[in-house]
Formats: sequence, C-alpha cells, structure tokens
Amino acid sequence: MKKILSLIACCLVCLPALAFDAAKVPAAKQSKAGKYLDAVEANTLKSQLGAKAYFVDVRTRGEVSYVGMATPVDANIPYVEHPYDAPWDDKNARFKLDVNSDFAPELARRMEQAGMGKDDTVILICRSGDRSARAANLLADLGYTKVYTVVDGFEGDVAKDGPRAGERAVNGWKNSGLPWSFKLEKSKMYFPKF
Repeated sequence: MKKILSLIACCLVCLPALAFDAAKVPAAKQSKAGKYLDAVEANTLKSQLGAKAYFVDVRTRGEVSYVGMATPVDANIPYVEHPYDAPWDDKNARFKLDVNSDFAPELARRMEQAGMGKDDTVILICRSGDRSARAANLLADLGYTKVYTVVDGFEGDVAKDGPRAGERAVNGWKNSGLPWSFKLEKSKMYFPKF
C-alpha cells in the first residue's frame, strides 16, 4: 500500500512539470481545458501512468495505415474521417472530412472496458495538434476532466526554413525518436458501424 501511495504522490508532483507551456500553443491547437503536452511529455506521462491514462490517436484510419502509429497508443478512434463520397474542398485543396459521430461513444465504450471514466487521464494525438484540440473540446463539453492534447502531434510541425523547409520535420512523435510502428494491432483499430 505504501508503494502505491508513493507512486500516486510522485505522479501528482511530476504531472505539473510535464505540462507544455500554454502560452506557446498556437490558437488552432488550443483546447477549452488548456492541458497540453509535447510528444516527449506525452510518452513520459503514459509511461508513468500506464493503464491509468488512455492514449488515443484521433487521426483517420488511412493515416495510421500509411504513416504508422505510436506504439503506446491504446486505440485509434478517428475524430474526423473521409466519407466514401467525400466532396472536394477547394479552399484547402483536399477531400473534405466529416466529424465521426461515433468518436465520443466509441471512446466511452473503450474506456469503460478498461475500467476508466470521465475523470481519468486521456491523451489525444493527431498529425500536428489541431484535430486533437477539437476532439478535446468535444470531450470537455461531455464532462471529461483530464484531457491532454499532444501539441506537436505524430508528425510534427512544418519546418519554415532550412534544407527541410515545408516538411513536417520540426518536432512531433516520429521526429523525437519515440516508439512507433507501421505494424498495427487490430484490437486498437476503429471499425465503423455502418
């Protein structure tokens, strides 16, 4: 019992030290809860809390299939997805994405299976931090109290200059050398209900 209490006390003391400086978060990556981690901090927090933190990749199924996924992630539950007949978005020069109406129910179902609820720690990661912030806002509206977003995401931010200008080479999970893989675990994947 003393070991468990010591571990909890250590986590409570260390948790504020992990929080990313909110003043440095761009507006598109800000969430209502204001809880931010960079990729390295997210990996540390998940390592410290283990099964007491639920780590969700909110990218599309296509993204995780072709770009890979952080190995400590508990589930891929897309916040947005490409519908089969997605129209073209002229402004952004890509196919439009629709919000996945099953995102919150699927997260609640998976967390319940893990013995967790709305007051447990949730870590959200997307490509670069903006979709995870929108997903965090939805969860905050639904009563989740400890939702962190990974502000530099899985692929990181775009380099503004240098030999890799225009590439996602600045920060993020992959660029930080954190564990990831192209090999996906079926149990972690999202399967839409049609």
